[in-house]
Amino acid sequence: MATADIRARLEELRQEIQHHSYLYYVLDQPEIDDRAFDLLYRELVELEAAHPELVTPDSPTQRVGAPADSAFTKRTHGIPMYSLANAFSAGEVEHFMARAEQLLGTAAEYVTELKIDGLAVNLVYENGMLRYCVTRGDGRVGEDITANVKTIRTIPLHLADAPAHLEIRGEVYMPRRAFVELNRQRDEAGEPPLANCRNAAAGSLRQLDPRVTAQRRLDFFAYGIGDAEAAGIGSQRELLERLAAYRFRVNPNYRLCRTAAEVLAEVERWRDGRHDLAYDTDGLVVKVNDFAQQAELGYTAKDPRWAIAYKYPPEQAVTKVENISVSLGRTGVLTPAADLTPVQLSGTVVRRATLHNIDFIREKDIRIGDTVTIHKAGEIIPEVVSVDTARRDGSEREFVMPETCPECGSLVRREAGQAAYRCTNPHCPGVQREKMIHFASRDAMNIEGLGEAVVDLLLEHDLVHNVADFYRLQPAELEQLPRFGAKRAAKLVAAIAASKERGLARLLFGLGIRMVGAKAAEVIAQRYPTLAALTAASAEELQEIDGIGEKVAEQLTEYLRLPATGELLAALQAAGLKTSEDTVQPVTDGIFSGEQVVLTGKLASGTRQEAAAEIVARGGKVLSAVTKKTTLVIAGEDAGSKLTKARELGIPIWDEAEFRAALAKK
Repeated sequence: MATADIRARLEELRQEIQHHSYLYYVLDQPEIDDRAFDLLYRELVELEAAHPELVTPDSPTQRVGAPADSAFTKRTHGIPMYSLANAFSAGEVEHFMARAEQLLGTAAEYVTELKIDGLAVNLVYENGMLRYCVTRGDGRVGEDITANVKTIRTIPLHLADAPAHLEIRGEVYMPRRAFVELNRQRDEAGEPPLANCRNAAAGSLRQLDPRVTAQRRLDFFAYGIGDAEAAGIGSQRELLERLAAYRFRVNPNYRLCRTAAEVLAEVERWRDGRHDLAYDTDGLVVKVNDFAQQAELGYTAKDPRWAIAYKYPPEQAVTKVENISVSLGRTGVLTPAADLTPVQLSGTVVRRATLHNIDFIREKDIRIGDTVTIHKAGEIIPEVVSVDTARRDGSEREFVMPETCPECGSLVRREAGQAAYRCTNPHCPGVQREKMIHFASRDAMNIEGLGEAVVDLLLEHDLVHNVADFYRLQPAELEQLPRFGAKRAAKLVAAIAASKERGLARLLFGLGIRMVGAKAAEVIAQRYPTLAALTAASAEELQEIDGIGEKVAEQLTEYLRLPATGELLAALQAAGLKTSEDTVQPVTDGIFSGEQVVLTGKLASGTRQEAAAEIVARGGKVLSAVTKKTTLVIAGEDAGSKLTKARELGIPIWDEAEFRAALAKK
């Protein structure tokens, strides 16, 4: 029987965890470190395990629950979820506004919001508790995806001071980096790539196992309201403010406009600016601000008369496939890519486009010599969209995957049920080369000066055979290499020595283990902060980590059991590498105490992750977005929309030199 003290502690833990989750996932302003959060969560898990009768649906432990039904339940929306009419020109936007004001007989205000390219959903709360979530479907009936939506950290399971019945509408989306990482993992696993962020988000929400959805790093922006009792909200702008007060993530890039000129200025502002965002957008939504005016305007049979979506034209380019070449990755996968006639696309010159695997090539019937249309998948990776078969003249050639590895000549094998071809030689020098390049890269061990060309030079002169050999290099032998003098040799050796302190998470990612990306390595190292603890963990134990699924756990444990891995890790430890992970403890009297800092652009003297650690160690908080709460922006080279917004809000801005000078003062 649970005592009153146990019940009180359970409620206290739930509220505290929900509070810190909101600070971390929505505001990017954590007050406690990950270890302290994990201890709170573990205590809650243990108490609920001992008293299962006290588990509530809105408990943080219920975010990843039982598998969803094999057939998703259909639910009818209390108020239909209408689609929006589209505008493709400034004239059509002006016509929409003029028509609305003609029907109203008076002027109106408008709110512009970015149109997030994701999946619209309706969240239904009863007495403040999330009861279920339904996809838009056909606008009247959707599918119940509650179990999967609960895995999204930015969706509250409980609302304080909410009406008895409340429906919140918004967009579930996949951030671009999560999309690129997911496709990288699918390439390695021999699975077909996902076409875009929207398809990736939709597919993730329809997984039958919520644990799979939890690994996909989905996010959510709230922007609308459906059926509600006594919500007392009078305008779209007021609604967005109320949603933020309910602790939803609300896209900050909305604006109140009073004239067509102001609305069209926003359209132009985001035409190029949207490419600097961390998520995909395909337009700008224009809404009449006043809810009473919205009600007066009403709906057509298909869409509201009080809103319209300006759609940006898709950014694509037409070019020619001059050749299809194959590159070898660090896991032994052979990846084909199209060598293109150079073409301008989204501000850069594109010369190559990924073709993922042979199934992708066959599905689109891509041939050498074809004229193709390309775009940037997730606004990052150039990819072939379609082939113009009408322009073929008979000279085009079909591509055939090589039967032997282009690096070592060993046989190439396609595993059953997979699209990927792999080199069968576990000691392939090409794979070792890619592993070394990856190990030294910025997001891994960040060894400055040890790029692709230098790795090739070291291999050519037989100075290294694996990543552990980096730590045996001496200035004297480096000085004998072409274009190396005493100064450059000493600098490289010093950079290699500095990398010994990167910690376990960076090391795990740097080893190039299949399916273990930077984020996975980070959360694994948080749970098992020493190499000894990690190697003793089973695959089943690893799967208990939020965000680590069966495949990742199996790949990691299999890698750690290999005799060759044991030898490599022993050599790295003998070289003095740090194989544990520290928790940075913020100080209260550091130079950044009380500061809420945003980093943007490229830093010449290190990564943004390292700069963030320096700020946190000196008492500051690092945010991912510029808001009115931001007190300082540090801008490196090629800073984009964050710098622009900081200037608009009058937030102090430092360049990298000012930042380094402040660090030097301690």
